[in-house]
Amino acid sequence: MRHLYFIFEFTGFLIGFPIGLLLGFFIFIFSSKHVDVKDPDIKSLSQCDSNSLVDLFSEIPPWVKHPDFERIDWLNKALHDMWPYLDKAICKIIRSTAEPIFAEYTGCLQSQYLPTEFSNIGFQSLNLGTLPPTIYGIRVHETNENELVIEPAIRWAGIPHITVVVKILSVRFIVQLMDVQVFATPRIILRPLVPTFPCFGNITVTLIDKPYVDFGLRLLGGDIMAIPGFYQFVQEYIRNQVASLYLWPQTLNIPILQASLSGTIKKPVGILHVKILKAKKLLKMDIIGTSDPYVIIQLTGESLPPKKTSIKMRNLNPEWNEDFNLTVKDPESQFIQFNVVDWDQFGTHDPMGMQILPLKSLTPDNTQEFTLDLVKNTNPYDPQNKKKRGQLVVQLTYNPFKEESSGGIHDSGPLDGHQLIDAKKLGIKSRNRSRRQSMSIDMSSQLHAAGLLLVTVQGAEELESKLYESPNPYVLVLFKGEKRKTKMIKRSHRPYWNEEFQFVVEEATLKESIRFAVKSKKRHLFAYRFRKKELLGYIDINFSDVVYNGRIRGEYNLINSRNGVIHVELHWSTT
Repeated sequence: MRHLYFIFEFTGFLIGFPIGLLLGFFIFIFSSKHVDVKDPDIKSLSQCDSNSLVDLFSEIPPWVKHPDFERIDWLNKALHDMWPYLDKAICKIIRSTAEPIFAEYTGCLQSQYLPTEFSNIGFQSLNLGTLPPTIYGIRVHETNENELVIEPAIRWAGIPHITVVVKILSVRFIVQLMDVQVFATPRIILRPLVPTFPCFGNITVTLIDKPYVDFGLRLLGGDIMAIPGFYQFVQEYIRNQVASLYLWPQTLNIPILQASLSGTIKKPVGILHVKILKAKKLLKMDIIGTSDPYVIIQLTGESLPPKKTSIKMRNLNPEWNEDFNLTVKDPESQFIQFNVVDWDQFGTHDPMGMQILPLKSLTPDNTQEFTLDLVKNTNPYDPQNKKKRGQLVVQLTYNPFKEESSGGIHDSGPLDGHQLIDAKKLGIKSRNRSRRQSMSIDMSSQLHAAGLLLVTVQGAEELESKLYESPNPYVLVLFKGEKRKTKMIKRSHRPYWNEEFQFVVEEATLKESIRFAVKSKKRHLFAYRFRKKELLGYIDINFSDVVYNGRIRGEYNLINSRNGVIHVELHWSTT
């Protein structure tokens, strides 16, 4: 009965809305007075009165009104030449961002009201037109922080071709966005500044004032912005919505550098436990009528290598029951993606199906089981998505880190877990601990810990090679049988890496240690048969020190090195 009521209500809406829209349009057109259009009067600024000058003040470029704004015509010329490529790149970002949102809304509508084949949303066309934005002026602020602050005055009067198709009950609604005008002066902050190209790790964007947004909107071929009062309502609503999201102090953060650079992106806030249970009725990819499937698991916005299950040979209904752990940085925006792939001995592996799931749909600290219908891609208008590709059954558990326990396992310890502990203050460099700390760690040496260990290798100094004049150093981090390696810096005695590594700890004794081995690799054709790798020094840090204090950072004298020093930081979080 609920579905029947909904169909009746929606049918009435389909009949009444176009009729009301058409009547309102004709009433507005015929009730308006016809006024002859006159040619505008053209005067010089010296001939205009004060009221006319006030009306024109908003059209004057900011570099004329404000001496701290600079004119940058060269940047507008470069932007004009690059716009065809920027258009494609921006549209690709818009599509990849919007399609998961469309899929989420479509899934909610299907699960509550409509059958699967009767509702979807997607782009029919998407490009931003041939007119690029124009920067009318720009100013740069100098601060004492490790950042660069710029404020460009941007105006865009574009002619984009953006068409969205909404299909409900086999009825297609085509919504077209046109004649877009946007005037805004955002504040763009580049921080932190780092010695790695492009020399900043993150872009933060915020708006100082509400932006001006104007556009046309066509629905079923008619301009709905011509409806009396609707234009003003939509314009003010969009301005308020944009202001609520990005008007200062709200910000938009865009990570630029890769996840291995410490401090450039969001820190992990929890661990996602993934269990791949089984798959049902997968596609036959091999000639003999079977497939060799395996599953690839990855979080969006994560540059770490994806996780993979084992391969089940010649099986269309495989069972894995395999567990994986992924670190979560933003559960409100991240998605987990599952790709079922057919393994081939030769050539590329064939995709069999995929599906995505938003992390915000998960309940923290609660194990949930999902049966996912596999599709070819996230585009609802791809006819290949109508083909049945089987199902994937998974279990997901999101465990956020406990804020109160991030400082270690001893709540009554001598140190606050949220403060940053210097290795020199702990006496780790001289291998001496205070008596109270030593007793606490010795008493807990048999305990086990579970959580996430973040290791940041910052840099090293005074490295010396016994084989070559200048070493090519890199750092190998070893913990619980797992290895992480930094990039190699060529010919440097004072290398700077600033790379972050993650170790998901299911269970570890506090007796274990983390080893940092500084090595040098000689990249030479004739060095292969000889000693091409050299150990420049190493240190061992007790795992119990990190768990007890929550966070440790400092410089350490390298063992088996005369003057070598390494700078590292370690952070421990528990779920």
